[in-house]
Amino acid sequence: MTISVEAYAKECAAQGLRGNYSVCKRDFTVEQSYDYSEEDQEVWRTLCDRQTKLTEKLAHHSYLNGVNALGLLERIPDFHEVSERLHKLTGWEIVAVPGLIPNEPFFDHLANRRFPVTNWLRSKKELDYIVEPDMFHDFFGHVPILSQPVFADFMQLYGEKGGAASRMGGEQLAARLYWYTAEFGLMREEGAQLKAFGAGLMSSFSELQFAVTSPDAHHVEFDIETVMHTAYEIDKFQRVYFVLPSFGTLRDAFEKADMAKLIARWKDVEPLDPATV
Repeated sequence: MTISVEAYAKECAAQGLRGNYSVCKRDFTVEQSYDYSEEDQEVWRTLCDRQTKLTEKLAHHSYLNGVNALGLLERIPDFHEVSERLHKLTGWEIVAVPGLIPNEPFFDHLANRRFPVTNWLRSKKELDYIVEPDMFHDFFGHVPILSQPVFADFMQLYGEKGGAASRMGGEQLAARLYWYTAEFGLMREEGAQLKAFGAGLMSSFSELQFAVTSPDAHHVEFDIETVMHTAYEIDKFQRVYFVLPSFGTLRDAFEKADMAKLIARWKDVEPLDPATV
C-alpha cells in the first residue's frame, strides 16, 4: 500500500526536500501554478541554451525531433500547452508534482500515460549540479523522447510491469532497467553512430559529453537481464552505459520478459559491479 500524502509530506520535510508536498492531491500531483519569476525564466534559457549546444551534436535524432515538435526551449513550459501537443503525438500528458513521489503512484501515472514533472526549477547557483530532480531534468531530459511512439509504448509498459514487479519484491530490478534506459540510455543512430537519449544525460552538461565521446566510457550492448542485474550509482558518472540498437528492441525485450522468474532468480543475489559487466 502506498504511503499517504500526509505521511510522505512529513518524511520529505524531515529529509529537507524542497518541494511542497503538503498541497499534493491523493495521486501526489499538484498544480503547476505558472508564476515563475524573470530570474527563473533566465535560468531556464541559460540551461537550455547551454545544453542545446551539446544535444544538437550528441543526442539521438528521436530526442531532437521531440524538442522541435514540443517547443521547450524559449521559456519555462506551460504543462497544459505541452500536454496538448504531446497527447496528439503519443497519447501522453504531463502532470505536475513537487519532486520525487512514491513508487506506487509513479508507476500508476506511467501506466496511464501521465508523466510526472517537477513544478520548480533550480537556482542560478545550481546550474551545474542539483541533488533533487527539478523541472529542467524532468522536462528537458524526459519529455521530448515521449513524443516517439515506440518509446512512449515502452514507458506505459514500464508503468504496468514495473509496478507489478515492485509489488512482487522486484523494485530494484525495475529501477535498474529505468536507470540504464530512461535515465542513462544510449542508442545507435542509423545502426552505427553512438548517440544519447536518457534524461540523466540530456540534462547533464558534463556527463553527456563523457558518455558519448570519452574513450574511458564503458559501453555495453543492451541485454535486459544483464541490465536488471547491474548495480548503479547516483552521485557520480556511470561506470557502464548500455547501448540499444533501437527503441523497438527495448520495448519488445521488456514485453517478453518474465518478471516473476527474473525476480525469483535475482532478487536476493548480489548485483553485478558495473565496471565488470
